[in-house]
Formats: sequence, C-alpha cells, structure tokens
Amino acid sequence: MTARDVLERYRDGELTIEEAERQLRLDYVVRIREHTLFDTRRSCRKGIPEIIYGQSKSPEEVAEIVSEVIRETDRVLVSRADEHHYEAVCRAVGEGMVSYIRPAAMLRVEREQAMASRGRIGILAAGTSDLRAAEEARTVAEAMGVEVMVARDVGIAAFHRFLDPLVAMLEAGVDALVVVAGMEGALASVVSSLADVPVIGVPTSVGYGAGGEGKAALVSMLQSCSPGLTVVNIDNGIGAGATAALISLRCRR
Repeated sequence: MTARDVLERYRDGELTIEEAERQLRLDYVVRIREHTLFDTRRSCRKGIPEIIYGQSKSPEEVAEIVSEVIRETDRVLVSRADEHHYEAVCRAVGEGMVSYIRPAAMLRVEREQAMASRGRIGILAAGTSDLRAAEEARTVAEAMGVEVMVARDVGIAAFHRFLDPLVAMLEAGVDALVVVAGMEGALASVVSSLADVPVIGVPTSVGYGAGGEGKAALVSMLQSCSPGLTVVNIDNGIGAGATAALISLRCRR
C-alpha cells in the first residue's frame, strides 16, 4: 500500500487518523529476535514491497521473518527461494497466502488481493536460459500493480524474432522495457535503438569462457552507443523490474 493509498483510505473513512499516521511512519521496523530489523513501510514510501533474500537464509529463518512481517504489511516477496522455503512459509502463515513462482525462484505472500494494474511494461528475454531474471522482473512489477507483457527466446541469434513482440509492446503503450540477455548482451542495445521508451538492460550470467558469467554482457551493455539504455547488475531482474514499474507508475499518475 502506497502513501497515496493510505491517504485515500483515510479520506474515505476506512482508516482513523491514528491508523493512517501509523501507516505513514517512516521509521517503522519490526525487530525479529536479534537477527532482523525489517522495514515494513518500504511499499508505503516507494511503492516497492519488501523483498527477503532467501538464498542465504534457512527455511525456518525465512518463515519466521515472513510470519512476523505479514502482520504489518500487505505483501512480502522472497527472492532466490526453493521448495523448502515455500513449504516452511506455508506452514507458518497458511498455504492460501503463499504463491511460489518457480520460474523466478520467488515467493509472493499476500494478506490482501493483488492490486489492480495501474501501468504497463514489457520484458524481452533473449534466451530460455535468461528466464529466471526475466521472471524476477515480472514478479516484482506485478506485485507493484503493473501489468507486464513478456516475450521469451527472442535473442539476436535469429534477429527477426524480437521485432513482432517489440512492436506489440510499443503499440500497447508500455512505459518502459526490460531486456534480459546473457552471452554478448547485444539485444539490449538493439531494442534501445528502436524503442521510444526507457530500456533497462539486465545482463545475465549465461555464457562461458572469455567474458563468461555475465561479464561480457555487462560491459557490452555499459558500452552501448544507443541512448536511453540503463543497465543493472548481472542477474538483477529484481532491480530492473522495480525500476521499470516505478517509471510506469509515475507515467500513469
């Protein structure tokens, strides 16, 4: 829930002034034992839900954090999650609140129904191996209330593949594009040269040998001569999806 949502609910009599003030406090955190200080108002301040990084946490730790925090906020995401995290969170909060987005390796935990879409972005994934980062971007953007159009396996190895989905996205009025590509990462520059909206490049760790593990894709995108292309870190689908969604939500105000 954003700050605007809180103010509208107060205006409509759905919240008391005390409840609205509590929702809007900037310093609100939940302390979970000695290991976690959780920011429950990021969504209110920025429109981006809090995201728990699951890869370095045990299933029990993730479940404990989620069960405490979901009492204070509408939705929580867990990134780099696996089946064990999913099962532990389901036991903690109930299966009905938890969605496991396997292609993204993410969990989406919600107390309320998903927000109605207020914007639109497009995501183009160069290859099947790039899908996790693409699905991360999609999951975050949708959790922020943005409609997402996705085209998969449209890399420049067969140049004609991305043209039709790109045209469809632009005709549908997307406000930003996320381009996910490994190997040499060329798709991002090509799309940026054709699109009249901001393009966010996500280099992925697909590739091997010289420049492998995303290094060539990252440097290629950073060295792009196509204006309008911004680049996030290797495999950072979450950052790209959040940024694209913020652009779209700002455009739709």
